[in-house]
Amino acid sequence: MTPRLAKIALTASVGLFALLVGLDNIFDYQTNFAAVQHVLSMDALPQGAAFRWRAITLGTLHHLAYGFIILTELAAGLFCVAGAGQMTRSVRLDGAVFNESKRLAVAGLVAMFLLYFFGFLVVGGEWFEMWRANGWNYQESAFRFAAVIGVVLIFVVQRDF
Repeated sequence: MTPRLAKIALTASVGLFALLVGLDNIFDYQTNFAAVQHVLSMDALPQGAAFRWRAITLGTLHHLAYGFIILTELAAGLFCVAGAGQMTRSVRLDGAVFNESKRLAVAGLVAMFLLYFFGFLVVGGEWFEMWRANGWNYQESAFRFAAVIGVVLIFVVQRDF
């Protein structure tokens, strides 16, 4: 029973984190939008950076990208919280039923992991060279989030019997 309760608590925690981040990004839109804007436009890179041709300077695309980030955070948060609820309802049932109840939770965890790993580390960090963007390098926090969420995901997908 204890591992199941831990899976529920960790999933709910990631869900609440995702919802909080998504809502913060809505209510304080400009703070993190500025980061998205600078990373995508690559304007904080040193002059003569070789890959500046990758820059996206159209403001509309900055808003679309940021909107996608927020939507992913909110959807993933809802999936995790709903998944934690489904897991809670089946916590005393047999392993097969409990395993089936993880579907939404796993979807939410995967979405959050992909957002931070693929979105921030691969696309932002490498494609747009965020690591070179003085003052706009969020790779450390993205890695921290991806690592924690990845560990939770690995734990949650373990079969229960």
